[in-house]
Amino acid sequence: MTFLRLRDDKSDYDLYETPPVDFIPDSDIGFYATQYDANDLATCYANGFFPWPSPSHPVIPFYCPRKRFVLRPADLHVSHSLRRTIAKRTFTIHCDTAFCDVIVQCATTARRHEAGTWITNDYIDAFCDLRDRGIAHSVEAYDDDGTLCGGFYGTCMGRIFGGESMFTRISDSAKVAFVHFVQRASDFGFQLIDCQDYTPNMKRYGATMIPRSAFLQALATFRDDPVDPDMWKF
Repeated sequence: MTFLRLRDDKSDYDLYETPPVDFIPDSDIGFYATQYDANDLATCYANGFFPWPSPSHPVIPFYCPRKRFVLRPADLHVSHSLRRTIAKRTFTIHCDTAFCDVIVQCATTARRHEAGTWITNDYIDAFCDLRDRGIAHSVEAYDDDGTLCGGFYGTCMGRIFGGESMFTRISDSAKVAFVHFVQRASDFGFQLIDCQDYTPNMKRYGATMIPRSAFLQALATFRDDPVDPDMWKF
C-alpha cells in the first residue's frame, strides 16, 4: 500500500507503506492513499482518520477534521413524529444480518459534499473484512414482509461508534433503526457516536461539534474498552 503525506513546507510528499496516523495535520486532511485494505482502515479509524474523496485529487484523502461532529448517546433527541412512528412498530430492527447488502445499498446514494461516492468496490471489500473481524457493524430495518428497507453501518472502536452511511427505502426506516441503536448504545455504555462531518439530519438528533483534540482524547480513552457481545444481539 502507498500513503502520501504533504511535507510541512508543502514542497513535496513523503511516502509511507502504512498510514501515517501519528501525524496530526494543520488542515483537515492528514494524508492520501493510492489504495488500502482492511488493516489500513482499522488503523486509520482507530486513530481518527477516515477516507473522503476529493474531485481535485486523483488519490484518496484521509481526513481527521479539526472540528468533529459527534452525538453523545445520552443527548439523543427524538422528534414527536418519529416517536409516533416508533410506537407503531412498523419495522423490525436487527444487527449484522445483512452487512454487505446495507453497504451496497448505501453506495447507490451516498455522497460527501457531492464529490462522488467513497463506497468503491475496494472499500466494500475492506469493510466486509472489518465486519468479519467484528470491527464494523450494520443495523437493519425490515418491513412486515421481511424485506430490507433501511439501515446504516459503521465502525466500532471500543465504546465509540463511527457512523459511515445510511440508506432508506421506506420513509423513516433508517431513522427508527438509528434511534433503536443509539438508545441501546447508551444502555451499553457507549460514549460517542462519531458523525464525522456536520449534517442537518444528525443535528436534529442532538449531535454537536467538538474540537479534534477532544475527539482524539476520547478515542484514545475508550477505543480499547471491551463491549458486551450482547450489544449486537438485537
